[in-house]
Amino acid sequence: MSTDARESLLRAAQQLYAANGVAATTPRQVIERSGVGHGSLYHHFPSKRDLALAAVGRSVDEALASSSDALNAHTEPRARIAAYLERPREATSGCRIGRLTADPFVAADEELSASVARYFLDLIGLVADVFEEQGLDGGVARDRATAAVAVIQGGYVLSRATGDEEMMRAAVRGFLGLVDAPQRPEGDS
Repeated sequence: MSTDARESLLRAAQQLYAANGVAATTPRQVIERSGVGHGSLYHHFPSKRDLALAAVGRSVDEALASSSDALNAHTEPRARIAAYLERPREATSGCRIGRLTADPFVAADEELSASVARYFLDLIGLVADVFEEQGLDGGVARDRATAAVAVIQGGYVLSRATGDEEMMRAAVRGFLGLVDAPQRPEGDS
C-alpha cells in the first residue's frame, strides 16, 4: 500500500472534517473523496478514530504553521499582528479547527480534544510572543492574544450566521482599532 494512498485518505478526511465534522463523516465518504480502495483505508487507518487522530493532528499542525509564518515574518510586531488578523479567510465556511470544538466525536475523545485544545493554546502563545515584542508584559500580552484569537473565532461565527464575509473583517477592524487606541493614564475616566 503506497504512501500516496495514505496521503489521499488524509487529505480527503481533512476536507470532509472541515466541511461536515468528524462525527458526520463516514469512512465510505473518505474512500469516495480520496479515490482509493476500501482496503487501503483500513490498512493505513484501522479505525475511524485512527484516521481522525491523524487528520485532525495534521490540520492542527498545518494551521499552526500557517499562523506561525504570518506571525514570525520579518516586519515590526504591529504589522505582523495585523497581517495575521487580516489575512484572507473563507469566513462563512468557519474555522476548520474551531468547528471541531462542537463535534461530538471529538468531544468524546480525550486525545482528539487535546489536539484541538493544543491548537488554540499554541496559537495564543504565538500571538502573545508578538505582543510581548511590542513591550507588553507576559500576562497582558497573553490576555491580548486570547482576545485576538477570540475575535477571529467570533468573526467566523458571525460570518457563518449571517452569510456575510464582511463580519470577519469588521471584527478584525474593531479589534485593531481598540489595540491602536491611545491609552488613558490610570485613574482617568
